Amino acid sequence: MRLSPRSRTALLLVAVAGVMAATLLAMGRIPICACGTVKLWHGAVNSAENSQHLADWYSLSHVIHGLLFYAALRWLAPRAGLGARAAMAALLEAAWEIAENTPMVIDRYREATAALGYTGDSVVNSLADLGFMLLGFLIAARLPWWLSLLLGIGMELLALAVIRDNLTLNVLMLLYPLDAVRRWQSALPS
Repeated sequence: MRLSPRSRTALLLVAVAGVMAATLLAMGRIPICACGTVKLWHGAVNSAENSQHLADWYSLSHVIHGLLFYAALRWLAPRAGLGARAAMAALLEAAWEIAENTPMVIDRYREATAALGYTGDSVVNSLADLGFMLLGFLIAARLPWWLSLLLGIGMELLALAVIRDNLTLNVLMLLYPLDAVRRWQSALPS
């Protein structure tokens, strides 16, 4: 039986998610929040439950990953079909989720960013992050580039206003921590 291109892409995406989840579990990541529940939304950033549930303020950054991966892969692999590029984006996101949950990166987050109590993601949160990236990828595939750009900027500004953090600051603070930014971020009211 020959699978349609959509079915092949769906199977490939499920396989990427499965391998990512199995790898995270093998690394000792907890399947769900240690609190014993899975919430649809957890908005408290300075909380042990941050990055443990399905969605949080950092889900916006994963949607932006999808917007960026779509743009980059459209430029780098213009002959690849949408499904192939979606699979490539999923592999990139899965690689990031695995790297992000290594002790080295978790410790870096704790020492260099506003995520002082960060302990890593639950597996369900990493799977949801992969889903949010795919959502961003699909949005970018449907919207004109300038609207994707405006959407990404809007999400960055929203996160900045609400939690004093976003994808841009996250990358900056991981690569080149600035004390002034860390002090500003830590002034977030509880």
